[in-house]
Amino acid sequence: MAELKLSESRDLTRIERIGAHSHIRGLGLDSSLEPRDVSEGMVGQTQARKAAGVILQMIKDGKIAGRAILLAGQPGTGKTAIAMGMAKSLGLETPFAMLSGSELFSLDMSKTEALMQAFRKSIGVRIKEETEVIEGEVVEVQIDRPAVSGAASKTGKLTLKTTDMETVYDLGAKMIEALGKEKVQSGDVIAIDKASGKITKLGRSFSRSRDYDAMGPQTKFVQCPDGELQKRKEVVHCVTLHEIDVINSRTQGFLALFTGDTGEIRAEVREQIDTKVAEWREEGKADIVPGVLFIDEVHMLDIECFSFLNRALENEMAPILVVATNRGITTI
Repeated sequence: MAELKLSESRDLTRIERIGAHSHIRGLGLDSSLEPRDVSEGMVGQTQARKAAGVILQMIKDGKIAGRAILLAGQPGTGKTAIAMGMAKSLGLETPFAMLSGSELFSLDMSKTEALMQAFRKSIGVRIKEETEVIEGEVVEVQIDRPAVSGAASKTGKLTLKTTDMETVYDLGAKMIEALGKEKVQSGDVIAIDKASGKITKLGRSFSRSRDYDAMGPQTKFVQCPDGELQKRKEVVHCVTLHEIDVINSRTQGFLALFTGDTGEIRAEVREQIDTKVAEWREEGKADIVPGVLFIDEVHMLDIECFSFLNRALENEMAPILVVATNRGITTI
């Protein structure tokens, strides 16, 4: 039976551009953390890569928190490349926020607020949620369209089956529209989220594999589900604390996520969110995923920023802080 993944919404076409570090896919280490000569876009800097790999393993095991790592070296020696390699090696679920030291001074908010937002961007919350799902193979879709347009809304019936049972569901206008959007036809294996009504197409049933002589490469064949039609599934959503802050900071705050105009977020909002997340952790509903915050050109920061960073690192929900500079000795 196909593994059900309702939280997969990463199918948007990503805009890939060629940049200075777009070829880096990881740190280029083998399973024993020994650096390969040329691997995953990394060349040279073997000792630094191995050291970064050890830190990375500690981050994954949750054995390091509230620490800062300084990468120092001449311009062009690969400090940013190592930080990017660390981010790629951590995977999609571990948040990675990147910030340049000079950015803090050009923003329309205070320096400490910008740093706080960067900290919150690099702390993820993995929220577990149980949902009721109807999962089965479509036997038949019947849609009755009214003879006179505008006389009545469309009605229909959907017949779903598993290896053990078969049921007919009455469809309303919204579900008919959703089935039409997903181009669901008999022989498809689908999952319907009962709470939201979202339809996920899992593939075509193996029993219908000989329906057509030729199939496209994107056609996936899956087994007909077994057991009952209604199942309880655990869905995991990954969000950052900053996204929760923005959504709760104002009405229609989720729109600010897209525009980027988040503004200053009040401390009371953050305190309430921290309390709520702590409650979820105690109930086993959520896990905290500490990520990595990378600050480039760290010699640009002033004493106020450094004292704030020092204080923020003592927080129990602090990410790993990686800072890079190309200055040997600098007076702050």
